Amino acid sequence: MGDFLSTGVSGLLAFQRALDATSHNIANVGTDGYSRQRAEFVTRPADYTSAGYIGSGVEISTTTRSYDDLLAQQVRSASSSFSNLDAYATQIDKVNNLFSNTTTGLTATLQKFANAIQDVANTPASVASRQVLLSQAQGLAERLKSYDTQLAGYNQQVESQLGGEVSDINSLAKSIADLNGKISSAISRGNQPPNDLLDQRDLLLDKLSTHLDVSAVPQGDGQVNVFVGNGQPLVLTTNAATLVTTPDPFDASRHGISLKLANSTAVDVTPSLSGGTLGGLLDFRSQVLDPARNTLGHISIGLADAINTQHHAGIDLTGTLGGDLFAVGGVGTYGNAANAGTATLAATRTSASAITEADYVLQKTATGWSLKRQDTGATVTLAGTGIPADPLTADGLSIVVSGTAQTGDRFLIKPTQAATAGLSVLITDPSRIAAAAPIVASAGTTNSGNGQISAGTVVDAANAQLRTTATITFLSATTYSVNGGPAIAYTSGSPITANGWQVSITGAPATGDTFTVKDNAGGVGDNRNALALVTALSGKNLNGGTASVNDTTSRLVGTVGVATQQAQAGRDAQKVVQQDSVNARDSVSGVNLDEEAASMLRYQQAYQAAAQLIHVASTLFDSLLAATSRG
Repeated sequence: MGDFLSTGVSGLLAFQRALDATSHNIANVGTDGYSRQRAEFVTRPADYTSAGYIGSGVEISTTTRSYDDLLAQQVRSASSSFSNLDAYATQIDKVNNLFSNTTTGLTATLQKFANAIQDVANTPASVASRQVLLSQAQGLAERLKSYDTQLAGYNQQVESQLGGEVSDINSLAKSIADLNGKISSAISRGNQPPNDLLDQRDLLLDKLSTHLDVSAVPQGDGQVNVFVGNGQPLVLTTNAATLVTTPDPFDASRHGISLKLANSTAVDVTPSLSGGTLGGLLDFRSQVLDPARNTLGHISIGLADAINTQHHAGIDLTGTLGGDLFAVGGVGTYGNAANAGTATLAATRTSASAITEADYVLQKTATGWSLKRQDTGATVTLAGTGIPADPLTADGLSIVVSGTAQTGDRFLIKPTQAATAGLSVLITDPSRIAAAAPIVASAGTTNSGNGQISAGTVVDAANAQLRTTATITFLSATTYSVNGGPAIAYTSGSPITANGWQVSITGAPATGDTFTVKDNAGGVGDNRNALALVTALSGKNLNGGTASVNDTTSRLVGTVGVATQQAQAGRDAQKVVQQDSVNARDSVSGVNLDEEAASMLRYQQAYQAAAQLIHVASTLFDSLLAATSRG
């Protein structure tokens, strides 16, 4: 039966427990991940008497923590996004600084080379100007190669960081699994929540979310299962999977991420991982680093093609037709580590205009070969059989297969990435710069009409008759012949092509008027080909004739610059979102010392009142004993 002595004792014990919880809160005001705890008071069952139900006091049913699962998930999501953007922005900023520097950047370096060509055009007979041009050409090649080397270095840094991220994630996953076991055991012992253990686990989940995007699913026994990617289990109750870095089957120096459960085969999860620092590094590698290296190689190919093609169309100071000024690296081909056959590839570029910046996967099928873009998986039309007499051809590539391929064998083809590493200048003698045009056109001195002929351009430097004298004779005011050939209708300004050159005649030539196109061996001081070399950098020789070297350079610098600004702006905005979500969670879970002080005072007074009640009960009991003893 209840009495006010036991009622007082119940209050004394309950308020003591409440003070314990308050003191625990105050002691952990600076503890990361700690959630404020509160003792939950409940009325003890009342006793029935003839006078009705009489209360029997109070007790603590449980100690709860102030925690909102939705707010906690919002913090993890915001933290994952911020860490992702922060890692991405930090990495891309390096690339942006590399390309956009006004002195050593890509555009500035290319402009110095163009200026040097212009100087040769201004003074074509100057050996000093020609030497400066060679020096600038060498500087351009070295600068492009240094860019590629630094990008390769950034790739190595990413590879190293990926290993560190995987190690941290595995450690956190194991700790979460261990805490799952402790929490489940604690709940089964007393059917009460082990609040401090729950806080520790939530803190680990918060830290895990900064490394990659995770989904935590609570279980009925207090444990949580953690999933990553497209639902792959990282933690199942007390079992933690392991993330491992696995070599790319085409390139052992490049790594992906695989997930391995106990006694199971590792599964590649790289494409499905997102968020956190790990996701940011993977995004940077696939969205910035790889495309930048491919585009840089594309620029090198376009540079060599544009300059070499035009250089062939000129003559040097010795009167010799120009040769290649630049050489570039070849096409990269890589066999898959799982290939069962003995086949190898030899790939070459057949057209700079048709080459793309995509990488391709060539696969042996039961009936032949298939080619797909690695980035999109889109099938590319492929012609040929792969033998030397009939190579496989697609997108400006010619591919010859040696050895025997088995069905399913795959090869990675990188048309542009290796080009920059092999970029070099082939001419060392400044006199071998072909600044002059190999032909000169003139009107006959006895012409009676007012026709005028253009200086002429070379359209086929390989034509054996290029420098052979040719005479254009007007058979009438409306027809002409070349070297006595058939009559051709004349239209003022229309191109006239022969022997690998092209000229145009304007005005009204008279019957019998002649025009001559001949060798310019004695005119090595002219600058027509030097001027054409400057123009070649703006010629549309890439992307199917839609982009020039200058266009592609501007696109690369601009794309990286814009992406950098967007990443930095996104990171700064996400930082605000993250802080807001943390503040919202802390408003519920955080310890407020003013509130705790008020609670401590309230519980102290209640404790003292309960003690006073016990004192009164003791006094009354003593009075009863005294009265009984006198009787």
